[in-house]
Amino acid sequence: MTVNEKRSVFTLALLYAMRMLGLFMVLPVFILLGDNLEGANGLLIGFAIGAYGLTQALFQVPFGMLSDRIGRKKMIVFGLLIFCVGSVVAATSESIYGVIAGRLLQGAGAIASVLMALLSDLTTEESRTKAMAVVGMSIGLSFSVALVLGPIVSAYFGLSGIFWLTAVFALMGVAIVLFVVPTPVSTHAHRDTRAVRGEFFELLRNPDLLRLDIGIFILHLILTALFIAVPLSLVNDIQLARQEHWWVYLSVMVLAFFAMVPFIIIGEKKRKIKIIFVGAIMLLSVGSLLLVWGQSSLLAIWVALFVFFMAFNLLEASLPSLVSKQAPAGARGTAMGIYSTSQFFGAFLGGVIGGWVISTWGAETIYYGSAVLALIWGLLALSMRAPSYSTSRMLRLNCVLSEAEAEVVSDELFDIQGVEDVVVVIEEKTAYLKVDKAHLDETTLMSYRCAE
Repeated sequence: MTVNEKRSVFTLALLYAMRMLGLFMVLPVFILLGDNLEGANGLLIGFAIGAYGLTQALFQVPFGMLSDRIGRKKMIVFGLLIFCVGSVVAATSESIYGVIAGRLLQGAGAIASVLMALLSDLTTEESRTKAMAVVGMSIGLSFSVALVLGPIVSAYFGLSGIFWLTAVFALMGVAIVLFVVPTPVSTHAHRDTRAVRGEFFELLRNPDLLRLDIGIFILHLILTALFIAVPLSLVNDIQLARQEHWWVYLSVMVLAFFAMVPFIIIGEKKRKIKIIFVGAIMLLSVGSLLLVWGQSSLLAIWVALFVFFMAFNLLEASLPSLVSKQAPAGARGTAMGIYSTSQFFGAFLGGVIGGWVISTWGAETIYYGSAVLALIWGLLALSMRAPSYSTSRMLRLNCVLSEAEAEVVSDELFDIQGVEDVVVVIEEKTAYLKVDKAHLDETTLMSYRCAE
């Protein structure tokens, strides 16, 4: 990467991480502190926890499309200001309904797709995959930090303190966008980073992608529901004060991260992705069941959380890569839009269902339900095809083509060794490819030029 690209990538990754940190910090403490809010009950607390996911799911794609017309940085600033207002509303509310309104507003600042589009504008095709990997790592890191920081901040400043800190993060984000993030010379509606309306229904009919969309939906439904049950188990069954929960989450997340890394490497290097992927889903079910059997012991809950989060981290890292591999050439942006919408909608339903279940049947039912959902997902994943080991590439053609000439170019590119799929977009003067890097004739591909 160039110096400018590095600056762009790391500032956008920081921006993404700060925003997700604000959203996630309430997860480990809200169920413990929400009872103090006027009108609170289990169902409404769960709704408040997952509310951001509903508006994230609804507004993410429209934000991305608007950024093509209005501009990336303007939409990011607008989204961050909405996020800040939502945080202030939640921080100043004394009723559960006010906090729900604030969480809905937080999610309405749905800038994830715009950030990825801006990242695309500020990086070259060769650097883009690395850039997106850095952003992906920042999201995972922010989640881990949030689980530790949430209990610490709430111990000193209460639930409102978390929301005030989130508002500060949002304003810091605005400053980063205005004064640190470079302004792209031009805005490009890259198909690999934005949703294309005409592709939605076609991709929804793709069975391999549909399995992955269902998978991320279930994963975040389970995650959100568990964080309604686990903090209560630590307080009620283990008698661990809420301000002490941070060290449990810290030790679990650190060790679980390092434990899952070898499996990621084996999956990619040894081409065993499907086996490891299905195994991680089954491990997710085991971790949920261990929470049922270990409620009377802190060590047993720690082991259960370690098993769960080792599987969760592995799946969270694998799923976006699998979506990218399974998406047709030139359709990655749309596929990721559907995937992210499924993820946020799962978080929303996890909060609602978890809140209802905890107030009706208790924590054990959530643990059993999570285990069953993970098992169903595992059985569904068994029937998916082994994923290809291809990656997405974008090749600038820089020539004006007719439809007939575009077909010729597509055939010529497809004949290059290692190229598995080709989509030529005449309007963009670009070819979107799926390539197997292990067998790709890189020299021929990079030297390809349109016939005069």
